[in-house]
Amino acid sequence: MEAEIDAFIRYLAVERGLSENYQLSTRRSLAEFAQWSLRRHDLKSAREITIDHITEYLADRKRAGLAASSIKLVVVALKIFFRFLLGKGAIRRDPTETLSLPRIERYLPETLNEIQTEQLLEAIDTTAPLGLRDRAMIELLYASGLRISELANARLENFNTDERILRVVGKGSKTRLVPVGRKACEALAAYLSSERPKLVSRRTGNEIFLSARGTKITTVRIWQIVKKHAKRSGLEANIYPHLLRHSFATHLLGNGADLRIIQEMLGHADISTTQVYTHVDQQRLKAVHRKFHPRA
Repeated sequence: MEAEIDAFIRYLAVERGLSENYQLSTRRSLAEFAQWSLRRHDLKSAREITIDHITEYLADRKRAGLAASSIKLVVVALKIFFRFLLGKGAIRRDPTETLSLPRIERYLPETLNEIQTEQLLEAIDTTAPLGLRDRAMIELLYASGLRISELANARLENFNTDERILRVVGKGSKTRLVPVGRKACEALAAYLSSERPKLVSRRTGNEIFLSARGTKITTVRIWQIVKKHAKRSGLEANIYPHLLRHSFATHLLGNGADLRIIQEMLGHADISTTQVYTHVDQQRLKAVHRKFHPRA
């Protein structure tokens, strides 16, 4: 089955243009299934696989403690793998045809309210070393709803200061344009004019945000910076970079933004992913109603 998996991963890379991370994740899921098939049933080819083998494997993974969300990823990998083989004529029938995706309990994302967000941002000391950089990063995370990897990879040539637009390369190497708010633009301008030039070294690239050594800042370091300033702000909430993305979307929706526009700004491929924020907003409205209505 190894050769069949290799051919499938090449298809994902060349014809579908999917990201390297997605290819690695899919390869790992398929390789683990192939090893299990060989070890448990001595199955060496995809032609020998039946729906019973697949359901037995998934049951094994569930008993081993694999989360429903992770099992869903495995099911998706198997479905698209066998569909690919069927299309190539390598198998006569798709064994996953009747296999349904496991239901996943949907958790509402945590968010900060607008006052908490302001408290976090205002607590950053811009006179401290790298304070201007940290303020600009956290302002941008909230102002544009960026993923942490998108922030780390943001480049100077993709930021239009006049139009206040940032060109972002998101999941699956998909490009989108996101607006940058006035406050974030001011924080970026202060960092780019006063602090970034001092960080530049021979190893410096065109990334907007640099480490103390003048190299591209890592996602791990961004995480640490957000946690550091969250602690200093005195907020009790568990604050992390993606929380600012959730807050960005929830605050837009709460102030009347169209869900399709929020989907576009977040770079979600499917509107159902964005719809979770409508549930967050409904929860907020119910809480306000219970608190302030005399007969709630």
